[in-house]
Amino acid sequence: MAILTGAAIGEPAPGITRQGGQPHPGQALGRIWRAIRSNKKAFAGASLLAIFTLLAIFPWAIARDNPQAEIYGRSLGPSAAHWFGTTYYGQDLFAQAVWGTRETLLIAVVSGALSTFLSVIMGLAAGYLGGLWDAVLNFITDVLLVIPTFPLLIIIVAYLPGIGIPGLITVLVITGYSYGARQLRAQTLSIRGRDYLEAARVRGERSSYVILVEIIPSMTSLIVATFLGTAVYNVLAAAGLQFLGLGNPDSVSWGTMLYWAQNNEALQTDQYLWAIIPGALIGLLGAAFALINYAFDEISNPALARVPLTRTRQLNPVLRRLSANRAN
Repeated sequence: MAILTGAAIGEPAPGITRQGGQPHPGQALGRIWRAIRSNKKAFAGASLLAIFTLLAIFPWAIARDNPQAEIYGRSLGPSAAHWFGTTYYGQDLFAQAVWGTRETLLIAVVSGALSTFLSVIMGLAAGYLGGLWDAVLNFITDVLLVIPTFPLLIIIVAYLPGIGIPGLITVLVITGYSYGARQLRAQTLSIRGRDYLEAARVRGERSSYVILVEIIPSMTSLIVATFLGTAVYNVLAAAGLQFLGLGNPDSVSWGTMLYWAQNNEALQTDQYLWAIIPGALIGLLGAAFALINYAFDEISNPALARVPLTRTRQLNPVLRRLSANRAN
């Protein structure tokens, strides 16, 4: 599973105010957006993600050719008519790359969101409710944690030939939620005895209210980091499964492009772009999610953020004086 390093948040995130014990989730989202704009890594990742989103929503506006139409010359090189050339079957590579964005991004976002949702339910319920709930939910999570995820994915999908997008998303969600659930459970255990949660219990609030209204808003950064890390993993896992021929080979995605490129020995027959383009796009999409994730580490934990050079120069004389005073 992809390693998530989002810092645990023990108290409500800065910028979230409470009136009468009620948090304001909208302020948390506003703080996240301001943090993205002010952090270079987050802004670069968000910009890349925005470009891929536009490609996924409006592929027909950028690539007019049918990505599956075998109507052109075979194995043509790049030209004004075919920017990336054509495949062995006479399909336009540029059209396949653009139209393949939709399925790849759909799998990453939907499976990442559903995995995060399941992680929140399992992790927060286990950590807050405790007792039998914690024992059962934590046992399920531990079982999935100790099993190597990608080999498990291969075994499951191998028994589901011709699996479509819904099936692939379902498998990714079931096998990919456990690490996030463990993080969220640990964080919930650390804040379960905080005063504002005790106050909610004293008021007679139900457990569902405490989890939804009191705990979740205080973990916004960690939940977002969980989603981003899961999305990165799912991009690579889905492409890997499709490359191995364990998806639907007739679909148009970057993973199936790699599958057909490998089947037709693209690298050995000098059709380099057939293999390089989808691989590069997978890397860029993964980098977009990863950059935003790393930025959230710095946003959630200021100790990870780099100190500006000018600030370092201002602090150096002060540190030298303090060291001299201690020496004397």
